Amino acid sequence: MFGEHMEDLLQHTTEPEPEEPPRELTVEEALAIAIQLHQDDRLEEANVVYSQILVVDPSNARALHFSGVLAHQVGRSSDALDLIARSLSLVPDVADWHSNLGIVLQESGQLDAAIDAYHRAIALDPTHANAHSNLGVLLRAKGQPEEAEHAYRTAIRLNPNHIDAYTNLGILLYGVKRREEAVACFCKVITLRPKHPEARRLLALAHCTLGEFDKAIRIYEEWLEESPDDPVARHMLSACSGHLTPERASDAFVRISFDSFAASFEAKLAQLSYRAPALIGAMLDDTGLPPSRSLDVLDMGCGTGLCGPLIRPYARRLTGVDLSPGMLTHASEKQVYDELLQFELTEYLRQHPDSFDVIVSADTLVYFGTLDRVIAAAASALRPEGLLIFTLEHGDGPAAPDYHLETHGRYTHARPYVERLLQSNGLIAEIGQAELRMESGVPVMGLVVRARKAGPFEG
Repeated sequence: MFGEHMEDLLQHTTEPEPEEPPRELTVEEALAIAIQLHQDDRLEEANVVYSQILVVDPSNARALHFSGVLAHQVGRSSDALDLIARSLSLVPDVADWHSNLGIVLQESGQLDAAIDAYHRAIALDPTHANAHSNLGVLLRAKGQPEEAEHAYRTAIRLNPNHIDAYTNLGILLYGVKRREEAVACFCKVITLRPKHPEARRLLALAHCTLGEFDKAIRIYEEWLEESPDDPVARHMLSACSGHLTPERASDAFVRISFDSFAASFEAKLAQLSYRAPALIGAMLDDTGLPPSRSLDVLDMGCGTGLCGPLIRPYARRLTGVDLSPGMLTHASEKQVYDELLQFELTEYLRQHPDSFDVIVSADTLVYFGTLDRVIAAAASALRPEGLLIFTLEHGDGPAAPDYHLETHGRYTHARPYVERLLQSNGLIAEIGQAELRMESGVPVMGLVVRARKAGPFEG
């Protein structure tokens, strides 16, 4: 049945009696061990056992399903969809399995199919609180806030301690400007889980929106009393209070923030009508450059690779750089990059002078306040006639500072500052304005910048 390697995996739980001869495991015994390894987060070992089970019993529905769940956990979403779909073709009446399929579809951006999966889970088990809560997320993404609210409240009725449902309901209520109700939801989450970092951040943000900055500041101060080195709490306290504003978000803040929602990043952005990659792609198309795969292209802060398919037609070699390993895992699934690297952007650019024909950056420089060093490094990394295309959030108004850290934790930038900085680095710029996304029901206005490095006989 299973060879010696299987027995090695079991030594952490079972010491055979010396007098008993070794015996082969049954499939069910092996599956129980695989599930236990999976629950213990020993994912590589669990994957080996699931794989061996499926060699012996390729139609084992439970092994297929849980192997699919594991594949999703390690960022292999296409494998996850195949394995879970095969399990459901064999055993189609398990509500949990349809809900799991919905989660993978949702996080792969297949929202309509995910909605169908959640509806199927609910039809099989109307008391499935997680399916109701996840369905609410997608109904909100599809522009159906009333239906989404009903789904969240159904999840809460079925499970009064459902933290995700309270969190998502709070986000929805905040977005439709029912801020006091949103505060109540986030407070409930913190009551259920006092150190829930996202609920703390959202509650503080809601207080800021209501003008209750003292309450927001106190939330971050208490957070830092418990965890003095927490980079999220420290950054957000600066954003909320306006004191000790960093020149840019720390590497640790960026890494933690994006790793925490890498799996759901694209689904969340779909809810916000996120347009930055499309704007970048349009700016590149508008240059008139032929999509002849002849250029060396850098995607600076590539995230999950949303820009990748848009810029690949121009690239002889396409490199993606990001601080978040979780984001890079999902970018690799798109199979459009020649190279993906975990690196701090400015340092990477400094190490690669005169290396790129095109550098793009969608919604990454919003985590930089001062742009001086990163723009100078980008200019040095471009070849003559090379293009730098990026987006920023726009700090508007006649007295707008060069940059400002907003209460949501991102920076806005004033257009005169950007123009001055590009010119001083030998970059000839065209700057437009556009809506980057929706946030709390309000469009986020941005700058879309295309800058060309002067040629050898210009300037």
